Amino acid sequence: MQPFSDTLRLAKIRLLQLHYEANCGHLGGNFSCIDALMTLYHRVMGADDRFILSKGHSAGALYATLWSLGRLSEADLQTFTRDNSLLPGHPSGSGIPGLMFSTGSLGHGPSLATGLALAARHKGLDHQVFCLCSDGEWQEGGCWEALNFAIHQRLDNLVILIDQNGLQGFGRTAEVISCEDLSPRIAAFGADLQKIDGHDSDAIMQAIAKPARGAPRVLILDTVKGRGLHFEDLLESHYLPLSEASYLAARSAFEEGANR
Repeated sequence: MQPFSDTLRLAKIRLLQLHYEANCGHLGGNFSCIDALMTLYHRVMGADDRFILSKGHSAGALYATLWSLGRLSEADLQTFTRDNSLLPGHPSGSGIPGLMFSTGSLGHGPSLATGLALAARHKGLDHQVFCLCSDGEWQEGGCWEALNFAIHQRLDNLVILIDQNGLQGFGRTAEVISCEDLSPRIAAFGADLQKIDGHDSDAIMQAIAKPARGAPRVLILDTVKGRGLHFEDLLESHYLPLSEASYLAARSAFEEGANR
């Protein structure tokens, strides 16, 4: 079996190619969360677990992950964002394996995940619900309402992962809404909170493996937007597609194992 590190590297190369060939932006947020997505799908989630990508603009990372598992084909990826594609820029439709909801309108994923977790409890189902959010979307009130409800219901089958890369569409979160770290605010609500390196697969696994303490678990993933790319930790990575030179340089670095 191929080591996970090699599988992850190949998925990152395919993600890079996916966005370059589609001339598509949002690559920064994809590269800040692909480590977490690959860890969840390859090393954590069971067949009955549920996943919601609340930060739908990182659809490319989800598609590359599903491709790495053989659940999407190379032919599927080649249609990314094109007319009549199964794979739009934000995940939607019935052709994406495991997709339960169309997402991309930020702030709704936690509510959807909370509903799934509560339904699983009522049905006596033994599975976990995972939801991956961006840090910027926690400026939406619906996220806090969902968290408050999940804590009240003691939904310890719910795991919310927040990709805290510190950047959003109009700048740094610290500048937009005076919030650099969501940890103290979420802890004040009473969630089972852990803050970890979001690019460390083992740390993510260990955090999820810790016994639930009668409350939903929230993992704050400290990440870097555009991790390993030429516009790492820059706002440009939120919008701009790759030039040919940037693509070739990044691909070469990933193939040589130089990029983190």
